[in-house]
Amino acid sequence: MESLWKQTWEHPDFAALEGDISTDVLIIGGGMAGILCAYMLQRAGVPYVLAEAGTLCGGITQNTTAKITNQHGLIYDKLIREFGLEAAGQYLSANEEALQKYRELCRDIDCDFEDKDSYVYVLNDRLKIERELSALEKLCFHSEFADNLPLPFSVAGALKFPNQAQFHPLKFVSAISKDLHIYEHTPVRELANTTAVTDHGKISAKKIIVATHFPFLNKHGSYFLKLYQHRSYVIALENAPDVGGMYVDEAQKGMSFRNYRNLLLIGGGDHRTGKRGGGWEELRDFAARHYPGAEEKYSWATQDCMSLDGVPYIGPYSASTSNLYVATGFNKWGMTSSMVAAMILSDLVQGKENPYADVFSPSRTILRPQLAVNGFEAIVNLLTPSARRCPHLGCALKWNSTEHSWDCPCHGSRFTEDGKLIDNPATGDLME
Repeated sequence: MESLWKQTWEHPDFAALEGDISTDVLIIGGGMAGILCAYMLQRAGVPYVLAEAGTLCGGITQNTTAKITNQHGLIYDKLIREFGLEAAGQYLSANEEALQKYRELCRDIDCDFEDKDSYVYVLNDRLKIERELSALEKLCFHSEFADNLPLPFSVAGALKFPNQAQFHPLKFVSAISKDLHIYEHTPVRELANTTAVTDHGKISAKKIIVATHFPFLNKHGSYFLKLYQHRSYVIALENAPDVGGMYVDEAQKGMSFRNYRNLLLIGGGDHRTGKRGGGWEELRDFAARHYPGAEEKYSWATQDCMSLDGVPYIGPYSASTSNLYVATGFNKWGMTSSMVAAMILSDLVQGKENPYADVFSPSRTILRPQLAVNGFEAIVNLLTPSARRCPHLGCALKWNSTEHSWDCPCHGSRFTEDGKLIDNPATGDLME
């Protein structure tokens, strides 16, 4: 099913690469992160090209819920405890700057940009909200406690971030991508140092940014251990209430709410890719109980790369590689994190220092509890007998009866019923 965003935009067309070219910076991946990197490099006068395997925003970006916020669940208390006050402050400042950059860009773009208050709520443990409030006070950031939300259930408490935003992401992309140097239908099949081999030509670059959602190079960076993928679902309802702001449960499997024009968007039904979850059925059951007069107009699903510690990996691909950069692990906050990635990477490829680079460094410690979970899932699924195996690293695929696809529980690759690739990190179809 196609998202609301995809069904309500005019897609800009770009030609495929034909022949060999050279440039200073090659960006691989035409989602929001890659496009914003291209936009910033163009404004800086840096020669670059962007290569997209399919069509612009044809992957994860088209399926976002399109919230622009520095409120990423109850993250700041955790960041202070695990990273320290300074690093937590850098994370907050980076996302605050990203929000302001969107606000400035969208002043002259018709992309339904709206300022909205953002809320994260808890159903039964008010202490979590109080701890987060205390953490934000230490960071000198203004937030507010709330316990009366316009949602059809009671909450133990919520944290309000004022003056956050939402928009139509693909209308925004249409506007900023018009004059960018983009090649569509140009999959990168191989990297030889900083030369990319495509189906109809080579791209020689001095530096490369990999913005492919899940990094496709396995031999560097250990991203197959540092990341897993998580699916969530959205329905858009007509004749449902306007809830005013943007709302998200602090629990990973909770629900989110926000309006777009006359529609109420409800998200949830989450599960690790390749596992069972509530899916659209959970959301439709909820809507039938609480909004019986509403009519479903759109439904779609998305997939998020989850990092080990809740912070994206943005920066040098690994400690052992040079002139190779990455942006991944956006943890359900892809719009704001894409802008942060563009801010950091556009500086790094120009040899400039960036004040936020350290906290997002992909080379930071991987000694986090999620590492053991990711390793266990990989071992179990590598040892599971199955005729259908993922070409990425050989894990057993699971049948997704909700979306009629073959999904990989290890790293999140997905395939159609007849074996055609849907989502990376796999780079090719299933072999018979």
